[in-house]
Amino acid sequence: MTAAESDHPVSVLLPGRRALLVRLSCPEGRRTALLDALNTYVDGLAEEPGTEVFVIAVDPDDESTVWLYEIFANEQAELDHRSSTGFAELMAALPALLDDPPAVLRSVPLRLSLQKAVLRETWVL
Repeated sequence: MTAAESDHPVSVLLPGRRALLVRLSCPEGRRTALLDALNTYVDGLAEEPGTEVFVIAVDPDDESTVWLYEIFANEQAELDHRSSTGFAELMAALPALLDDPPAVLRSVPLRLSLQKAVLRETWVL
């Protein structure tokens, strides 16, 4: 494999997977507490092997909005996610941290492309 080939993005099809895009709106001054709760949840994701991707993003234009993007291996993995202890603890903590209920958009992801440099530069063990 040449150096140029090794820098090509990893691209995979995602048959059978499920995904969620979630918008969380918090009161002014509560975003740090919301991020703390989400990061605590992410630290326990080993409990959910079917949760393959979990991304937390802050809205660059709105201090009160946090976005989540989640990909599950299949429908059962999404159900397992909802019945996990960590998710139950997160759901118990969220009402005090949010202005409104989460807005959830369900989808079926078809393909994922990821630059290998992202893994090399940000790999965390």
